[in-house]
Amino acid sequence: MNKQKRKKEVQVSKMAGLTPGSLIHIGEQKTEHIKITVIDYNESQFQEFETKYVDECLKLRNKPTVTWINVDGLHKIEVIEKLGNCFEFHPLLMEDILNTSQRPKFEDFSNYLYLTLKMLDINRKDSSIESEQISIIIGKNFVLTFQEKEGDVFNLIRDRLRHAKGRIRKQGPDYLAYSLLDAIVDNYFAILENIGDRISGIEDEIIDNPPQHTLKTINILKQDLITIRKSIWPLRDTINGIQRSENVLIHKSSALFFRDVYDHTVQVIDTIETYRDIVSGMISIYLTSLSNRMNDVMKVLTIIATIFIPLTFIAGVYGMNFKYMPELDSPLGYPVIVISMGIIAVVMLIFFKK
Repeated sequence: MNKQKRKKEVQVSKMAGLTPGSLIHIGEQKTEHIKITVIDYNESQFQEFETKYVDECLKLRNKPTVTWINVDGLHKIEVIEKLGNCFEFHPLLMEDILNTSQRPKFEDFSNYLYLTLKMLDINRKDSSIESEQISIIIGKNFVLTFQEKEGDVFNLIRDRLRHAKGRIRKQGPDYLAYSLLDAIVDNYFAILENIGDRISGIEDEIIDNPPQHTLKTINILKQDLITIRKSIWPLRDTINGIQRSENVLIHKSSALFFRDVYDHTVQVIDTIETYRDIVSGMISIYLTSLSNRMNDVMKVLTIIATIFIPLTFIAGVYGMNFKYMPELDSPLGYPVIVISMGIIAVVMLIFFKK
């Protein structure tokens, strides 16, 4: 993680002094080849294909149908630049697409709308949270999405488009953009459900008998929550900006659906804040549990030491071997002293137990 952060800082430093709109890919290359998929549809027609050439996408630009162009991979600047020039995107917008360290935001360019946010996923190997930037551009009859790598949460949307399920084939590009945004936000709930399961497991460990690695697990969980919060917190204002937009590209009927996504985003943020409080409390509980365990150990050692204080005193007295100690000449002296020491130890144990 630190290496990736330093690498990104070096890439950002390369932009110092360059003119605004200079195209430099900032971020990690997460795929070997760029993949371009196109879905073109209306209520009665559907076409889906994959291409390596931007020119094939341009043929659909002026069609009355809705065209969804998805690009997986941002490291080939010439492809992004050509696609942006053909759709007449602003250079600053193209610069933001290639900069994967953007915070979620919404911008209105009059002829098209630009939305960028984070798409989260769970690493199946170590259950860590992975973040990927996705950019969505909404036009009059098209939607363009730019992702860092192949693989997303849009399979259900593609299935609805292929089989004409629901209203998506009857609506325009603004409804498609809503569907994509809604799928990303709904996936946040799945991520938080995983976080909740991890929190429950750690709580059980803390209550029973926390092992040494529990604190490390809590810190990892805390870092994941920070990543999620950083990715999602600005999204509330972003979606609110879409709701308030007076651009004709967002129809009133679709604005209601964006309001629903806004409500879901608020729920996600509230859940994140709740989990952060729980995790912070877990650290305190863990430290308190360790302190209690240490107190129990010290209590046992203190009891043992206290029991041996009078026994050590008696042993010390009769270990002086003075000549005129009457008990030394008594045949019962040794057993009497040993029995007395045993009685003292038993009485003290009973006392401490009570």
